[in-house]
Amino acid sequence: MVLDRRSILAGVAALLASPAGAQTPAAPAAAAAPAAGMTRVTAYAFAFAGLNGGQIRLIEHAGKPILIVNTASRCGFTPQYGGLQELWTRFRDRGLLVVGVPSNDFGNQEPGGADEIAKTANVAFGATFPLAAKVEVKGANPHPFYKWASFERPFEVPSWNFHKYLIGRDGHVAATFPAEVEPTDPRVIAAITRELGAE
Repeated sequence: MVLDRRSILAGVAALLASPAGAQTPAAPAAAAAPAAGMTRVTAYAFAFAGLNGGQIRLIEHAGKPILIVNTASRCGFTPQYGGLQELWTRFRDRGLLVVGVPSNDFGNQEPGGADEIAKTANVAFGATFPLAAKVEVKGANPHPFYKWASFERPFEVPSWNFHKYLIGRDGHVAATFPAEVEPTDPRVIAAITRELGAE
């Protein structure tokens, strides 16, 4: 039997295409297959531990807008608790959830525990909306919601206390507002009413 050049090359190619080599291209396709059927994660996948116990589960508010604000008790923007309460009072019966998320990430302006946070928010500013337990919103170990939000809006992450994320009815970030924008600013009100429908 005479072997020509084509037969030799075909044999070498067959050896190189061993089962291990054949599986290499298939592995990425197999890994990608589950991802193709997955839906995009929404804010409703997350929960916060409550300041006084329990859980604030965002899934319980699916289909409704949620305003999530990182707060601090010793900040120049702390009086915004009053504006957040105004929003809560005005829009909660229409479906808006306001969640205050205490954090000590900016200027160490939330150093206290749950009692101090509650005293500032609830007593000094009359806040009755849900407050989360203190969490990190930036750095190496942010709360999962804040990690997710940084992927949703990578150029609109909190740079100080009282950064506002408005989650739309679809569960994605509909708008963001930096600390300098008051909760009762017409832009915030317009974004909320847009998510709630005509007032």
